Amino acid sequence: MLKPPFDAAELTVGQLAARSGVAVTALHFYEDKGLIHSRRTAGNQRRYPRETLRRVALIRVAHRVGIPLRMVAEALAELPEGRTPTRADWSRLSAGWRAELDVRIDRLTRLRDDLSDCIGCGCLSVDRCVLRNPDDRFGDEGTGPRRLLGERLPDESRNGPA
Repeated sequence: MLKPPFDAAELTVGQLAARSGVAVTALHFYEDKGLIHSRRTAGNQRRYPRETLRRVALIRVAHRVGIPLRMVAEALAELPEGRTPTRADWSRLSAGWRAELDVRIDRLTRLRDDLSDCIGCGCLSVDRCVLRNPDDRFGDEGTGPRRLLGERLPDESRNGPA
């Protein structure tokens, strides 16, 4: 694939994939989810504005740190006229995701620290179990390994894990 000119206003899906490092199928998925947008040529080929590269980079970074694509889509939808995020936009978006990331980090830290002693199944067969649960008192809080799960995120209770 030929590299597009540096001043090309639009990119084909192949050029966008090559420049962003994202598979064409993933770009189609992002478009289906409303994360990116293209126009169609007379021959029904997709053409993406060059600034879509920045949107794809933001999507990849957010996804890599564990932000669900649904939340990325909601954040991008808040931008005026669907414009490409600026540095200030990224700062605001990432600050908004910080609390969720802190909850996830806390959950993973607890999981790491408790993992060698118990799988959280509630069997109580390990004599030094850190998750002792006399009279199944955690059963009142819900299913699964309650102490390892800790507080559920709002999405998790409705849609399963993120």
